[in-house]
Amino acid sequence: MDESLESLLVVLDPPQLNCLNEDNEHTLKSIVADKRLNTSSDAYLLSDVDEQLLLNIPFNQSVRIRSIVLKGSVPAQQPRLIKLFINRPTLGFGDVEDAMEPEAAQVIELTEEQVSQGKRIPLRFVRFQHVNSLHIFVGANGGDEQTRIDGIDVLGTPSGGTRDLSGLRNQQE
Repeated sequence: MDESLESLLVVLDPPQLNCLNEDNEHTLKSIVADKRLNTSSDAYLLSDVDEQLLLNIPFNQSVRIRSIVLKGSVPAQQPRLIKLFINRPTLGFGDVEDAMEPEAAQVIELTEEQVSQGKRIPLRFVRFQHVNSLHIFVGANGGDEQTRIDGIDVLGTPSGGTRDLSGLRNQQE
């Protein structure tokens, strides 16, 4: 089953991609620029004024998400507590800090091993169907004042829709 999973970063909607509380020099866009988890790049995402980050990852079509990958090389700066939300047009820190399941689609405590090794973090698949946007709130890290994420990936499958219709249009012309 996992063999059919693909990186959903290829169906991002780049103009809508953003991250609240990111450092101006080390942005979310810099770590998803090449559309896949990049372990050899010097780019990384860094929080600005505290350890919290709110990543907003929009897709240009509906997707089904099975797992995510967060990679971090500095243990004290690695994400430790994340909350995932889906399909929210606007989301700020006030909306997510105290939210728990089911308001948050999933709350996950990460281990140092998961983040250091960039292991897949399985999600509750039934809650991540027909996703147009994924929001990842990093609420706590390994103890540092800033959070650093060296790489990110979202794994799953496109739901169909847009990709399938483009083939039909070409056949009709």
